[in-house]
Amino acid sequence: MIDARWDYGAAVRVVRNLRNDGTYPGLPTGAPLVRRGSIGYVVDVGTFLQDQVIYSVNFLDAGKIVGCREEELIGADEAWQPSRFESRERVTAQRGLAVDGELLVPAGSGGEVIKVIRDAPGGVAYHVHFDCQPGRLLLLPEMLLAPPAAEAPQCTTPTAD
Repeated sequence: MIDARWDYGAAVRVVRNLRNDGTYPGLPTGAPLVRRGSIGYVVDVGTFLQDQVIYSVNFLDAGKIVGCREEELIGADEAWQPSRFESRERVTAQRGLAVDGELLVPAGSGGEVIKVIRDAPGGVAYHVHFDCQPGRLLLLPEMLLAPPAAEAPQCTTPTAD
């Protein structure tokens, strides 16, 4: 028996960009399918490996029926906070980022969004890994990030003289 959150006909919203994992016919693996925030309607409910609920969702605006895992969906009427960036997207620091007066990330340095935090106090925030800070995640508000520049400067850590 399937313990599904949504039933046939339910309106749902996808919370992340969906790409072809190789199961969507006619498009190459990795091709974009549906943009985050899009609303669709459940047309089928099934399972994968007997423990993962998979919803077939008809995204009418995109003209696609896509299989979605439960964690990729919320109810269409649930609160939704759109974000400028998504997991795995490249970003740059709008300004130098420091902790306790120590400059960790110079302005313009490149990094990758690891996680989107939509319910952060003050609005959307991100866990970001910057190239110049291997193994360190920074939690940053959206206003401190920008799309990557065509020629992002090398991330260098200032040296003490």
